[in-house]
Amino acid sequence: MTHLIRPSRRLVLGGLAATAGAAATGALAGAPMLGVSTPQFRRVKLGSFEVTTLMAGTRTVEDPQTIFGMNVSAEEFAEASAAARIPVDKTQFFFNPVLVNNGEKLVLFDTGFNGPGITAAVEGAGYTADQVDTVVITHMHGDHIGGLTQDDGTPTFANADYVTGRVEYDTMAAAENEGFETKVRPLAERMTFVEDGGSAASGITAMAAFGHTPGHMVYMLESDGRQMMLGADFANHYVWSLAYPDWEVRFDRDKEAAAATRRRLLDMLATTGIPFTGYHMPFPATGYVVARGDGYAYEPTSYQLML
Repeated sequence: MTHLIRPSRRLVLGGLAATAGAAATGALAGAPMLGVSTPQFRRVKLGSFEVTTLMAGTRTVEDPQTIFGMNVSAEEFAEASAAARIPVDKTQFFFNPVLVNNGEKLVLFDTGFNGPGITAAVEGAGYTADQVDTVVITHMHGDHIGGLTQDDGTPTFANADYVTGRVEYDTMAAAENEGFETKVRPLAERMTFVEDGGSAASGITAMAAFGHTPGHMVYMLESDGRQMMLGADFANHYVWSLAYPDWEVRFDRDKEAAAATRRRLLDMLATTGIPFTGYHMPFPATGYVVARGDGYAYEPTSYQLML
């Protein structure tokens, strides 16, 4: 039997009087607004590996069709946005480097915009910059190489060696790019250059994914029979790029090649069920790809990578 406990009339009246008195004196002022929260990291398991996505930055950008879906009508862009329940007039950018601990080395993929920022992100996840053994650069856009050095030019990761794609390095080295000259070339003597199928570290294999940049690379992580693709910038938005792989993206150097790369990798992920992490996916930036009609859909992970 359930017994209901009813407050006495005296208790109710006393409580009402106290509430009225507090309201009169302003004591019931609302709690302060704290703003939108921004998590700093998420660490998951992949076999015996630990994979940590870092929130190295996020910002709101207006007028997203100047970046995504440049080859479709405003009506088609708006329809796809409405179906995904996202606004058509602005988007949220995410910048998510990844740390992989394979038990032998702590490997960092990409470095954010600047040295202080990536240092804070690494430390926020429980490591120090001195503990990073290898830094892998997937491609050489500024938001991926900016953190290679601090503001005074000193290397951020004093004990690290470096890995990047041979095609990407050679292309940028011939381009007289200021970011490359400032951030990358000074570290060239400590770099290893990989081709498609090359190894960045134990259990970490390079895969050519050209188009976004001439030598853009993704990497397959594999441990104890489990795999995850580190996708970098092969798809830069979970709807306007991943779901519609033929939509043009302003930042893709070769738009036709980038679209072909997207379709190839998305088909592989959808067919195999392998999870991936993307540098610009909504944080914590891990998910699955599902085939849907002529395109795809992004499914964020829940607890699969915790087990």
